[in-house]
Order: sequence, then structure tokens, then C-alpha cells
Amino acid sequence: MLRLQKERMSGALLPSESEYFSNFGLTPEKLAIAKPDAIVMHPGPINRGVEIASEVADGPQSVILQQVSNGIAIRMAIMSLIMQTSDRQPS
Repeated sequence: MLRLQKERMSGALLPSESEYFSNFGLTPEKLAIAKPDAIVMHPGPINRGVEIASEVADGPQSVILQQVSNGIAIRMAIMSLIMQTSDRQPS
């Protein structure tokens, strides 16, 4: 899933939140079409009932909490590597 940035939506050519959810939101019915071992990912924070149904976000196929937690550690590691590399650059 992708995050809909509601704070940037004023004046955007999007339908109402309920219409967006109806057309594009991930529901249990839509997830049932996926392979049984499909996982649900979302970068967070979730706009529940707009991008994804709560039952899906909290369901057994969701790895959203792990994704968000791991994302923090990964970004920190990348920043550390970048800083180490820039320290080694000749002036």
C-alpha cells in the first residue's frame, strides 16, 4: 500500500475519502483475491478506512508494524554509512 498524504490533498482531484476507499482501499474482500501467502505492507502512518481497512492492517497477513520498526533501523544504518563514507572523502 501507499500512503495518501491527506495534509496535501486540498484542491487535489480526488474523490471523497469514502469513494477513494471504495475504489482503491484494501479490504478483506480485495485481499482474498491475492495469493494466500501474500503479505500486506504500508509505510505508515496508516489512514484507516481510507487506504486500508483496519481488519487488514491488523490481520495475520500484515507486516506493517515490523516494516515501520525495521524502516527506522535501516534508515539509521544508511545514514551511518553515508556519514562514514563522507568522513573518508579527501578534502
